[in-house]
Amino acid sequence: MKYDVIIGCEVHVQLLTQSKAFCSCSNSFGGTPNSRVCPRCLGLPGSLPLPNRTMISSAIKAGLALHCQIAGLTKFDRKNYMYPDLPKAYQISQFDMPICTGGYLEVTVNGQKRKIAITRIHMEEDAGKNIHAEAGFNMSYVDYNRTGTPLLEIVSEPDIRGAEEAVNYVQSLREIMRFLDISDCNMEQGSLRCDANINLWIYEGEKRFATPIVEVKNMNSFKAMRSALEYETERQLEEWREKRLTLQAAGKTTRGWSEQRAETVLQRMKEEAADYRYFPEPDIKPISVPQSLIREIKQTIEELPEQKRKRFIQDYEITQEAADALTQSKALCDYFEEAARGYNDPKRIANWILSEVKKLLNEKQITIEQFSVPARHITELIHIVDDGTISGKIAKDVFIEMAALGKTATDIVNAQGLAQISDAGELEALVEKIIRENPSTVADFKAGKQKALQYLMGQIMKATEGKANPGVAVELIKTKI
Repeated sequence: MKYDVIIGCEVHVQLLTQSKAFCSCSNSFGGTPNSRVCPRCLGLPGSLPLPNRTMISSAIKAGLALHCQIAGLTKFDRKNYMYPDLPKAYQISQFDMPICTGGYLEVTVNGQKRKIAITRIHMEEDAGKNIHAEAGFNMSYVDYNRTGTPLLEIVSEPDIRGAEEAVNYVQSLREIMRFLDISDCNMEQGSLRCDANINLWIYEGEKRFATPIVEVKNMNSFKAMRSALEYETERQLEEWREKRLTLQAAGKTTRGWSEQRAETVLQRMKEEAADYRYFPEPDIKPISVPQSLIREIKQTIEELPEQKRKRFIQDYEITQEAADALTQSKALCDYFEEAARGYNDPKRIANWILSEVKKLLNEKQITIEQFSVPARHITELIHIVDDGTISGKIAKDVFIEMAALGKTATDIVNAQGLAQISDAGELEALVEKIIRENPSTVADFKAGKQKALQYLMGQIMKATEGKANPGVAVELIKTKI
């Protein structure tokens, strides 16, 4: 059966502002339930919302990074619906005059670049959080701490073709938002959330049929997103074979991804925009966005991930794979560039960071911002390997000590007597002893067996606790034999 998968994404990005969208309550994660609320974010009588200036600036910055048109005049609206986590029974959002429209984002899938059009970016406040009953309790709870948290909703056109491309698109958005320093985009904490609208175009001869659109929710990780959209694709195919339901006949539904059941579960019929009874927010005047402000914000936008990747490949001659790994965060990019500035082989610096540094970060479950070893200390460590002070093997042990003690490589090498033995005179007697004690291995080496040389080297390294300079030791062995 010939078909296309049609996906559009609605991505909610929680902004890194100090206060909430329309009040002065702290904008932070967690805490005692219902401890960060006030009359404004709860919508109590007599309270008036006051828009957060940083929220507006962040929306403009995101729009510029995604090639959007920034509105000269924008306004807020009330989106009305009744739900326990919405204390005002409406959400302050934007409807017909969003702050950003008409952008795009390039993604690469299987080596092919595609442009995903962005319909709009609008500002809104988040709802609270429903905490549903655990086993044995016949009730649910609501925490309003998250109520009023400033969000950007980034809405794409249905330009995405398949689960892998959808994941790539959202990952690219996350990279950009992090590089702009407007969100940490932590999916586990809910500061990046994505709903996907998915249906299929089925081709039969000259005719094309569209299956009913499904909005998929509860995708709390990229793994879950990929699995949910792949499952929903297969479910819609099976439903078409059995019922031949079309979009015109069946409309839209909302389904939630169940991690435990590994399937999407029907939640409700999809509400249309008209059901929300949007009307202009009467307590907030329309907001004028001067061109001078847009120019000022544009000047604060530094290199974005794709630009950095291209420059890293060109300037540092590293692979595409290494460039992709280094640009996972702006802080990691900065760390690499600082370390590379003091060394003439950036590829070696990149390899060290992507192997030893990333390995330690993963083990400690910390970010590069929390890492205790400055970038310049990595450069120094590799320099003392190059000059023969220590071997590459010992360097890895020294690096672990550097992270644990907060000291430089030179300090640790001197304090622990780890300097490599490169003086042939110091090694000569030991090499002769090893040769005398291993006559059969020496005979094997003379017969052309290279593994014999490796064994002899292993004995020397064992005797010197890894301090013997391998190059010097090898030459001595060959000369003595």
